[in-house]
Amino acid sequence: MASVSVLLSGWLPYAAVMGGFIPERFAGLAMPEELGTAVPAVLTPLSATLIHGGVAHLLLNLLMLGFCGLATERAIGSAGLVVLYVAGAYAAAAGQWLIGGGGPMIGASGAISAIVAAYTLFYGQNRARRIGPVPGSLVHVAWLAAAWIGIQLLVGAVGIGGASIAVGAHIGGFLAGLTLARPLLSWRHRGA
Repeated sequence: MASVSVLLSGWLPYAAVMGGFIPERFAGLAMPEELGTAVPAVLTPLSATLIHGGVAHLLLNLLMLGFCGLATERAIGSAGLVVLYVAGAYAAAAGQWLIGGGGPMIGASGAISAIVAAYTLFYGQNRARRIGPVPGSLVHVAWLAAAWIGIQLLVGAVGIGGASIAVGAHIGGFLAGLTLARPLLSWRHRGA
């Protein structure tokens, strides 16, 4: 609802600065006083997930969250899904910061990438074979990571619609999802 309100009000540029993830906030660089900040810097990876750059951006994220999120929640539970989303949001911010992406970064795509990664591990077919001492399950994870990273780099290079896509955020979130999927599944079923 927050994203829709911001989009309809025309306040997107202000919302992006006030609640988006801006790496400079963590580098000790002050924001211009006239803009202020509505959200403490440490929470901006989360608040950024509530702000979207347009209706298509919001709808695509909702579609992916609905499709992959419901199935992933069945596997790891509601608490696991929240942990995955929050960890994905912070990993997305770290990924964008690492590649030197300018701010402000907005949207839930990075956090949802973590959920997509868990979904692919839980529901994708594991056809990878072991490579020497590396088990097939790890080869499968490596192939998923390589494919996602490759797709994101291509999307970033093409620059669909002239939009600035947070490629580092998508990669960071996806890697967090690959890393956390199995531990969250074990956590959910630890007492079963």
